[in-house]
Parts: sequence; C-alpha cells; structure tokens
Amino acid sequence: MDGAAVGGGGIVDNVSSTSPATVVSRWSCVVSRRYQHLLDKSTPHVLGRWIAFSAVAFIYVVRAYVVQGFYIVSYGLGIYILNLLIAFLSPQVDPEIQEVMDGPALPTRASDEYRPFVRRLPEFKFWYSMTRAFCIAFMLTFFSVFDVPVFWPILLFYWLMLFTLTMRKQILHMIKYKYVPFSFGKQQYGKRETSAEEASLTSA
Repeated sequence: MDGAAVGGGGIVDNVSSTSPATVVSRWSCVVSRRYQHLLDKSTPHVLGRWIAFSAVAFIYVVRAYVVQGFYIVSYGLGIYILNLLIAFLSPQVDPEIQEVMDGPALPTRASDEYRPFVRRLPEFKFWYSMTRAFCIAFMLTFFSVFDVPVFWPILLFYWLMLFTLTMRKQILHMIKYKYVPFSFGKQQYGKRETSAEEASLTSA
C-alpha cells in the first residue's frame, strides 16, 4: 500500500511538472532571460541601437501614411515621446530643489568641482521606452477600434504648440541653473592661471 501511495505520489508529481501551466511558466522564464540577455548585450552599442530605432520609427510612419488613419494613436505616441524627451534632458535632481536644501548642485564657477550631468532618464531607458512605444503603436494600427475619426491638423497644431512651450520652459530652466544635458568629460578649470604662474616662476 505504501509503495502504491509512493508510486501514486510520483505520478502526481510527474503530471504536475508537465502540466500546461508549468510548461508555459518555464517557457516564459526562458524567453524573458534570453530577452534580457540580448538587451544587456546591446547596451554598449549606442549607434546600432539608435539605427534600429530609426528603422522601427520609419516603419511606423510608413504604416500610418499608408492606412491614413489612427491619428489618436500617433498623437498619444507624440505626447509620450515628449514626456520621455523632457525626462532625458532633465537632471536627476532638480537644481531648484537641491539649491534650497543643500546649496548649488551644479558647478557655476571655475573653482567649483566638476560634476557630470546625471539624467533623470538614462540614455538606454530613453531608447528602450521609445522603441517599445513605437512597436506598441504599430501593433495598435491593426485594430480598427483605435481608428477614431478626428481632424488630424488640430491634433498636429496642438502637439506642436505643446512641444514649443515645453521645450521653451526646459531651455529657460537650463539657462537659469547653467547646466547642459550632456557630459563632455572632465573640464580643466584654471588652466590659464596655472600656466601664467608656471611662467612667472620660470622667469624668476
């Protein structure tokens, strides 16, 4: 009896290990790991990633032009990209808040210590989010429920106005707190003053 029970338990375990839910779970886990591995390998290839993104964006634009519709999808995609762009151009810590709490967060004088620009949204996440957004928008163009009839020039005008006002605000923020959303390596402050001092010591 005990042997039969043990044998029956083994059969149950064997059946449960080959159930459809378990197989799907294992398959999804393998695919997820493989997908993450490919993303990790693509991280240092910045130019290649953006070329691939350009191809994806071009395919979506051609698709939207051919079907002559899905303007709501394109408008939503544009708003999402604008939000990503602002996060990409913004510092991780708002200088206005940092200045109130701890003093200036970015160097404003030649004697200040150099601090590289740290983005709120890193470049890789910016690329990944944009690529994923275009892929999702492309798939939505195959479902007629998202093809809402609308006068597209109004949406385009509103998006351009929103883009202009948002970028103007961002540029004014950069000018006010004197930062550039790009890092060009460590700057050499006081180079001319050091050279002048060395020249005076040599002549003396």
